[in-house]
Amino acid sequence: MLWIKAFHIIFVTSWFAGLFYLPRLLVNHAMVTDVATSERLKLMERKLYRFMLPLALLALASGLWLWLGYGITGRWMHPKLTLVVVLIGYHFYCGKLVNDFKYDKNKHSHVWYRWFNELPVIVLTIIVILVIVKPF
Repeated sequence: MLWIKAFHIIFVTSWFAGLFYLPRLLVNHAMVTDVATSERLKLMERKLYRFMLPLALLALASGLWLWLGYGITGRWMHPKLTLVVVLIGYHFYCGKLVNDFKYDKNKHSHVWYRWFNELPVIVLTIIVILVIVKPF
């Protein structure tokens, strides 16, 4: 079970790297005015998003394995799982934003993306506190 836990941490960390970096690319893309840079960012966004999906699935699968294997219970688990669902929604919304840029249909400013970029940091902080401290 320790191997699963180790790989879960690796997959979650890798997925979060993408969740942190992709919105930063979108911030930069929202500020771009020239076509060449926009096309390069589109390619980077698309490749990063495709790379993130298997990591997310592996993180979720290993997390489920740990949850079922250890039989983890506690009131802290409900908000943690709710936040995982929020992250899944955030992940797929990032995909929608990547598609918006792909078809030149972006409707948000770089300032909006800067705020949007903060959500995974906040969620990660709360999840780590819930898992380590188990406040309730």
